[in-house]
Order: sequence, then structure tokens, then C-alpha cells
Amino acid sequence: MKLSIVVVTWNSAADIDACIDSINYGEEFEVIVVDNASTDATVENLRRHHHLTLIENAGNLGYAAANNQGIKLATGEYVLLLNPDTRTTLGALDALSSYLDEHPKVGAVAPRLVGRDGTTQFSIRSLPTATSLFWELIGLSRLFPKSRVFGRWKMKYFDYERTAEVEQPMASCLMLRKAVLDSLAPNSSLLTANFPMDEQFPMFYNDVDLSKRMADAGWKTVYLPDARVVHRHGASTKQVRAKMIRESHRSAFRYLRKHDHSGIFWLKAVVLLPLFEITSLLRVIVYRLRRRTP
Repeated sequence: MKLSIVVVTWNSAADIDACIDSINYGEEFEVIVVDNASTDATVENLRRHHHLTLIENAGNLGYAAANNQGIKLATGEYVLLLNPDTRTTLGALDALSSYLDEHPKVGAVAPRLVGRDGTTQFSIRSLPTATSLFWELIGLSRLFPKSRVFGRWKMKYFDYERTAEVEQPMASCLMLRKAVLDSLAPNSSLLTANFPMDEQFPMFYNDVDLSKRMADAGWKTVYLPDARVVHRHGASTKQVRAKMIRESHRSAFRYLRKHDHSGIFWLKAVVLLPLFEITSLLRVIVYRLRRRTP
């Protein structure tokens, strides 16, 4: 088997059929869908696609754990992590796998993500640090988004027209070597040993953590602009937006705690923790006020 495609769903009925139907690939592949206890018609829709393997979880285990379930079943040389709110364009997956075929030192390759109108999405970031997240939390990254200092994390200055080695692409569509995923599994936290995605990051930063561990192990990640995938950003998380805002901030702090080996992390935490809590609260308040506005 050349390619295993892993899709995690949660109340994805509006997107999943188009996602599955759009999949096109020139070699042998399998599709594994893990559903996190959807309460809409997602599972009913999936059962009509007889060529895929469907795992139905009794509860919502989170994105990381569900991906681990799918990866564990995958038999392909490559594994594609694919969100249900995506549509793959003709030839995109072939281009990604061909790049891995031709570049044995590359562990993962990401396509250009575009909106429905064809606009390129900001899908490439640097691996976050205490400093780059500090600039984000105090707002300097918004004032100077293209600054190589203040805007370092979100990298609004990145050139999306050229192939480049990158630190952390959005994992809405990301193709990885199965051997790399298997080799990274023992490096997960003690609570989630033997799985490639660290489940202490149930929704957010699991892909960031994965990219960090890949880089630490010497594997390259590459962005490939000619492979295009249409992406309706955040289709599932928008359904529980306030909860997800809080979880994203907490996951960011967990990520820094795991990977900051400077020896003075808790001194940094004295500054960062209050900022995470304050900005999280403000974002939730703004979100709820906007919902009330007619």
C-alpha cells in the first residue's frame, strides 16, 4: 500500500461527502475515517462510502487520540492527515507523494491551502517560543505582522509561491512517512507512549508538537505550492468556539512547558500565564459580543 489517508470527523456532515469524493490518487491507497461521536449525519453519510474503513468512537476522544487510532491502522508507506473540511484538487496528492519519493531526507510535505475563492491561506508558521508567543499575546505581532522579530511566529512574510523547507505547516493536509511516525512514537509523553501524536494536546498544538519532534529527530518538512488543497478553515472548532479559544491557549502553554529546556521556564511562566488567561478571556468576550450583534 502506497498511501493511507486518515480523516478525523466530528459533526462534519456538511463537509465529509465532498472531502471523500474529492480524493484522487494514482496509486493504491486506503481511507481510514475516525469519528468522534458525531451527533449529526456524519456517520450516516460515511456509511455510504463502502471503500473506506470507519471507526466509530463512543465519545469524543479529541483530535490527537483519534488520529493515533487511524495511524495505528494505516498500512501505507505514507500517511496523509486530512481534515474533513478540505477538498483535494486533481494531482495534489500525487505531487506530495512524488516529492517524498524523490527526497528521502524529507519526513513530511504540505500543500498550499486555499480558500474556496482560491485565496492562499496563511498555513506556514515557525515553531513557537516563549518570546514569539509573548509578542503575539501583547499585540505587537498584529501591529507589525511582517516583522521578522514581532511577526516571527505567524510568518506573514513567508513566500507562498516557492517550494521551501518549513518548520510547522498546518496539518489540515499533511503527508508524512509512516516510518517517521512510527519512529517518533516512543518520544511521546508517558501518558501516551507508543503513539505519534501526544494526547496531552487533544485539539491544538498536537501537530506543532509533532513537527517539533520531527525536526529534533533530523527530519525535514517541506511546503509544496504547486499542490493545492481547498480548505474551509475551522469548520468543526467553530461549533464550540469559546471552548476552543480557551483550549488553544492552554495547549500553547503546555507546548512551551514541554519543549522549553532553558532552565528558566517557570520564570517565563510568571509573565506568560497571566497573559494567556487574560487574552483568552478577552477573545471569548469579543466572540460572544459579536454573536449577539445583529
